[in-house]
Amino acid sequence: MDSTLEPTPQREQQPTPTARLPRPGTQAATARPPVRAWLQPAVIALVVVAAFIGCYVGLQRDPRPHQVPIAVSGQALSVEVGHALGDSVEVHPAADAAAARQALERHDVSAALSTADDGRLHLQVAGADGLSTTTAVKNLVNAYAAGADRQVTMEDVVPLVRFDARGLAGFYIAFGVTLAGFVLAQNALGLAKLLHLRHRFWLIAGTSAAIGLVATAIAGPVLHAVPAPFVPLAFTLTLLSAAAAFATKLLGTYLGPVGIPVATLLLLTVGNATSGATTGADLLPTAARAVSALLPPGAAVRAITDLSYFHGAHAAGPLATLAAWAVIAALLVAHRSRRRRGGKAPALSSP
Repeated sequence: MDSTLEPTPQREQQPTPTARLPRPGTQAATARPPVRAWLQPAVIALVVVAAFIGCYVGLQRDPRPHQVPIAVSGQALSVEVGHALGDSVEVHPAADAAAARQALERHDVSAALSTADDGRLHLQVAGADGLSTTTAVKNLVNAYAAGADRQVTMEDVVPLVRFDARGLAGFYIAFGVTLAGFVLAQNALGLAKLLHLRHRFWLIAGTSAAIGLVATAIAGPVLHAVPAPFVPLAFTLTLLSAAAAFATKLLGTYLGPVGIPVATLLLLTVGNATSGATTGADLLPTAARAVSALLPPGAAVRAITDLSYFHGAHAAGPLATLAAWAVIAALLVAHRSRRRRGGKAPALSSP
């Protein structure tokens, strides 16, 4: 019996699912990003440019001396200089010219003034204090001498090294190391999902030490722009890099995306502008002087200058400031991490 094979019914092909695109004119197609997405980066950029120009240009616009410390030998001369120059100087009476010079060499004062054997005034300055400070002191003493009808001889007893004729090496070193620490922290924040916190801490600490060694080698043995001893200078720059990195990480951890611009303003803008290298600390406005030595760049510039030219006479304070920034910022970051882990523990244990 012949049988014909009936064709088996084919399954209907199901259309492959495709993503539905919003039709023109629908709410999904016409939705716009929130205003904050446009406003926040624009505001941050404007604040950064205004702060940078305001600090760097504004602080050098009209620098005025405020309580510049001057050692003056002789009671009579001390009283006369104090009355004539007023609040522009802070007179430190000295027993004689030798004592005044020793105070200058210890970096206790910015200048030493005495009377020479021929009756002329003898002004001693430290070029290592920076061009702005020494120029201001010379102008003040010349103004007093003109009013008193006396002549002045000048001597630079702590001159700058040959390859740092304008005294800006310390500023550029501090700026470069601060920038390196800032960039290091930015990268560490981006590795939060790849590295444990302790590993990121080791990364920052180890790289900060490497930054300090590289910066010291270039500024000292290679370029001969900074005469500070190698080991103390490397230790200072390591602390500066760690302070900048941990402070940036702290702000990024607590403030989120806004933390990086805040770190830019605090460290790279305000910190470097008020460091006292381009404009001497005694010539800064009151508010700028108040924060100058408290921020890492200002503390580092002071330590570099003291180590290079004044045998580290006052380097302990700036080094303590740098260490405090690094340690306190690291502890606060670790505390925030522990709090986050503690807050997640109950949720993990609940069914």
